[in-house]
Amino acid sequence: MRELHTLFLDAVDEQRLRVASRRGLLSGGAKVAAGGAAAMAFAASPAFTRLVAAQEFESDLDVLNYALTLEHLEFAFYRDGIDQFSAEDFEAGVYDNLTLVRDHEGEHVDTLVSVITDLGGEPVEEAEYDFGYEDADGFLMVAAALENTGVSAYDGAAAAIENVDLLNAAGSIVAVEARHASYLNLTIGEDPFPAAFETPLTPEEVLEIAGPFIVS
Repeated sequence: MRELHTLFLDAVDEQRLRVASRRGLLSGGAKVAAGGAAAMAFAASPAFTRLVAAQEFESDLDVLNYALTLEHLEFAFYRDGIDQFSAEDFEAGVYDNLTLVRDHEGEHVDTLVSVITDLGGEPVEEAEYDFGYEDADGFLMVAAALENTGVSAYDGAAAAIENVDLLNAAGSIVAVEARHASYLNLTIGEDPFPAAFETPLTPEEVLEIAGPFIVS
């Protein structure tokens, strides 16, 4: 699965670099360099601070806010991106399915915000994002990268959850995220189920993939 993540990330980088070449070095180039200004901007964002702090997962609230950070990212991607396209831009049925995925991600955000608040925590807020795609194919490639990363991120963080009820709830979310990932793999011509076991990702590994999309 790690090889699949690398494939997605390389394709996403290619999309972002094409956009940067048109915007110019000052307007866009710095944003797409994971080790440059984009990483610095991301490091300054509250979302980054929460995500890095969550690497230690001192409580269930840390894990929930870690999940919420990723769900904010995914929901904003679909919410703001789908309206830029029409059904004609995709193969039959894909656009309608993307809207369903968007709605699922929105429900995930609402649920996590509610649970964190009920537990006396402060839900992390949505950040500002630049996903870098320029056409429908690029949109699908980024979608696949986000969904596959989300599945592995949940798997990597699950062991830190102490409350069994929360673990069951997280399992119900990651199962749906896995369905999203399989479907999107299929739409971009990749194996929808490439391995018998999922590869968990650490927060640091997730940051490497998701970090360049978050800007301050």
